[in-house]
Amino acid sequence: MFSFNKLRGLDAYLSPEMKSTGEAIGYDRTLNRALYKALQASGMKLQNYGTVFATIADRDKAEALPLIRRFYNLGFNIEATSGTAAYLKEHGIRTHVLKKLGESEEIVEALRQGHIAYVINTSNVGDPGLSTDGYRIRTLATENSITMFTALDTVRVLLDVLEETTITVSTIDKDEEAQN
Repeated sequence: MFSFNKLRGLDAYLSPEMKSTGEAIGYDRTLNRALYKALQASGMKLQNYGTVFATIADRDKAEALPLIRRFYNLGFNIEATSGTAAYLKEHGIRTHVLKKLGESEEIVEALRQGHIAYVINTSNVGDPGLSTDGYRIRTLATENSITMFTALDTVRVLLDVLEETTITVSTIDKDEEAQN
């Protein structure tokens, strides 16, 4: 757990070395319940509703697609920057486009309004750092206490937890009803 909100101006994008230094533990009978407790212990705000804002590097889009689809299937609204939104729409995920930071204040306002539950932001290797939209988005997410992910493996863990802990509505099959 890192206190990026206490260190203004620090990029919250963790290198592999920094990812391995933070720890939280949760004990339970099932892995997902233990993970849920560990995520909570790390200070992560876990929400099973709201909006996911995604800005995904080109090299990560294929890996991110099934994860974002899982959020969509759980009932989350999806918002994304233009390139990410186009990719998601091509693959059948209804996505609201937010204009890039240089074009509009849409992203800034969305992050400040409090309706975004999660930010997923991956960067391209070699991005120039502090001058990128990704850096500004990560900074805004941190300043507004929005749970942010820069690694898709952590998103996968969160979704496993949310899918197990979220109540979903399904129909009862008559054959199943007869068996019970």
